[in-house]
Amino acid sequence: MGTVDILGIPFANLTQAEAVEKILGHLGETSNHIIATPNPEGVMQARRNPAFFEALSNADLSLADGTGIVMASVFLGQRLPERVRGVDTMFALLEKISRGKTARTAYFLGGAPGVAEKAKENMEARYSNFKVIGYHNGFFTAEEEAAIISEINHLSPDILLVCLGMPRAEIWATKNRNINARVTMCLGGTIDIMAGTVKLAPPLMRKLGLEWLNRLYRQPQRFFRMLDIPRFMWAVFLKRLMG
Repeated sequence: MGTVDILGIPFANLTQAEAVEKILGHLGETSNHIIATPNPEGVMQARRNPAFFEALSNADLSLADGTGIVMASVFLGQRLPERVRGVDTMFALLEKISRGKTARTAYFLGGAPGVAEKAKENMEARYSNFKVIGYHNGFFTAEEEAAIISEINHLSPDILLVCLGMPRAEIWATKNRNINARVTMCLGGTIDIMAGTVKLAPPLMRKLGLEWLNRLYRQPQRFFRMLDIPRFMWAVFLKRLMG
């Protein structure tokens, strides 16, 4: 497989199809594997947050969820094959499970109250061989967190979907690396898309890698966070300049 280093983060040198096959392989193993999907904004956050940097560095797969990541890899002379969006990878994985012979289970963690339940309903109706055996929203106290972890360990899901927002999800998954699941997938707002409470960007914007513009339109408060995109471009330029 190999990895490509982008500003200190090792990105898996995989296509989406290859990433799905890799995750399917992890589902057949006994230990937990952490999947992260950082974009340029995430890389810059990790450079300022040591716990987040450690989480991405030690993930079993860090997938290139951002056109900017692929462009940076080209500019730095180690081309990644393509963008691997977290939400698309999750749906492709569920399609594979649906067409396969082995049933798989999941636990959904994240979203506002009621979102995980709706996501469970939609995904079980859409995909065969797939059952969500537990769920909890993303707003919980330390005491509730202990109960959630205990429940996950008891249920032993194949897939633990963690949608607590970046970098909280990745740091939480790393802290709980030994949790009783086969794969922990940290996928941002995927659970909201599954529930239908958030819509994907129009196909043309997705094809052009402009989902960030759609998110900014829907959530203008993200403007200052998105300043990390030009910061990322500048950091990549300096990396190339300094060799």
